[in-house]
Amino acid sequence: MGPQDIAFLIISGFKKHYALFQSITAQAPDAFISQQWANIERISKARISHYDERIQETVEVLKLQFPTKQICSDLWLQVKEAYTELLTFHPQAELAETFYNSVFCHLFHHSYFNNDYIFVDSSKKGAPLLPIEAEYRSYFPVIEGLRKTIEQIIKDTGFFDNFHDLEQDIRLLQRAFLKQAPNTHHQHFRMRFDILKASFYRNKSAYIVGRVISCSGVQPFIIALLHHPSGKLKIDALITQASQMSLIFGFARAYFLVETHAPSAMVGFLNQLMPSKTAAELYNSIGFHKHGKTEFYRDFLLHQKHNSERFTVAPGTPGMVMLVFTLPTFPYVFKVIKDKFAPSKPFGKETVLARYQLVKNHDRVGRMADTLEYSNVVIPKNRIEPDLLAIIKEKIAQNIIEDDKFITIKHLYIERRITPLNLFIQDATDEQIEHVIEDYGNAIKEMLQVNIFPGDMLLKNFGVSRHNRVIFYDYDEVQYLTQMSFKALPKASLDDLYSGQSTPSVAPNDVFPEQVCTFVMTNPKLKAAFERHHPELMTPTYWQKVQRDIRQHITKHVYPYPHSQRFGHHNNKKGTL
Repeated sequence: MGPQDIAFLIISGFKKHYALFQSITAQAPDAFISQQWANIERISKARISHYDERIQETVEVLKLQFPTKQICSDLWLQVKEAYTELLTFHPQAELAETFYNSVFCHLFHHSYFNNDYIFVDSSKKGAPLLPIEAEYRSYFPVIEGLRKTIEQIIKDTGFFDNFHDLEQDIRLLQRAFLKQAPNTHHQHFRMRFDILKASFYRNKSAYIVGRVISCSGVQPFIIALLHHPSGKLKIDALITQASQMSLIFGFARAYFLVETHAPSAMVGFLNQLMPSKTAAELYNSIGFHKHGKTEFYRDFLLHQKHNSERFTVAPGTPGMVMLVFTLPTFPYVFKVIKDKFAPSKPFGKETVLARYQLVKNHDRVGRMADTLEYSNVVIPKNRIEPDLLAIIKEKIAQNIIEDDKFITIKHLYIERRITPLNLFIQDATDEQIEHVIEDYGNAIKEMLQVNIFPGDMLLKNFGVSRHNRVIFYDYDEVQYLTQMSFKALPKASLDDLYSGQSTPSVAPNDVFPEQVCTFVMTNPKLKAAFERHHPELMTPTYWQKVQRDIRQHITKHVYPYPHSQRFGHHNNKKGTL
């Protein structure tokens, strides 16, 4: 096989991958309209595993056509050159580069993982991306008026005939715009709407994403669609605040289901709406988490290039399963599974890997941090603090390759760095403590709604994000809620005390909710706050009720925006989830 043949074989593998990925995603609108929530979950999980399956297919074909484990340097230099040529006008060029990297890395030793052989730097660096106009439509109220324009936006989503009372919804939408974004209140001939062509789907919602261009500037917005009790659709909320939009596209939520022909254009548009988001975060949010990893790694290398700081142990209570370290000014932490666990952790490495994968495949419901998983990460020794280097050699010796100059970590996870909840509380005001303890309970409840039992609920396993939102990030004891057994704590009798049997018999999956405050809220102030906001979490009845709902397929919606944003919320007695 010549270099062009190999390049064409790899690009053909990518073409198949992308076409199938989009066909899976295209099932989301019908599943949403017909309220097939189990199907939405199936589509989400299928997309996550799909990439690795297509890579393996392509690798197997290459091995059959090119049966050697020894790299021919000159040949593969030519293969990369030929592949780069194929990407000259490719609408998904950046994703195709990542696909090539994955194939190459499956075939050859990591010593070849440099820009000569793979796309460490993008071949499109500095080149113009596809225009963002490729992914959105513009609407001009000067032609038909504001109301007709909004109707046309809804028609173009394909949902127009599925609304319970669209006329009322449009009135509420206009009213919300006036209240939330008064700078958009211009005569209709002095504004333009730019709306992404594809709707975004996740959980039980669909979202229309766009912006208003007016004399006052640019106003980004998200319109949330849900189902009315009648079974038809309704507009549930308008989101215009940058912080709320950022949370909807946040690192603690599952990937959106959204179709796109030109991902770079969609990411470019979203980045204009949310400039604080990195390209890596936005590619992750629209389901291209493998390319998100590529973009993240480029950011990581760039940070190291322009910064001389050294890796150090991350702040917080040392974990019993993971070694966690960080770079002081890089907003992420690096987590490596230890060679040996503490005696209180009666499981092994394979269990930890499985539990992290469980979370990766699950709806993270805004309460569980996303993880980026990497293999063979090379770090210069002179960039590691001596104390951390000693811990690495002691705690993860089986997971590293060491030479004179480098430490290569065979497997690690990377997560967004947030302030551990136990450390946050140390310097918090009474008002802040009240808020985070209430939100800690909310985080637990929301995870339970999607069948996640966090396991170890100690405060050190939760963190506080820059939006003051409590996020769970330690997954080594995560299990499905329906696998657990919630029981009342037995009351010891005098006979039990005399016989020395005051401790109840505990099966591996037994949980006694009454002990939440005993072991987690040892501080009386924290305990009092928790009891005020979440007394039900200390009774087995609550946990058992959530289990029954899940087993009966009663799917509850967790809103990624404040309850006060919902249209008609004054008529709805439910609180914010």
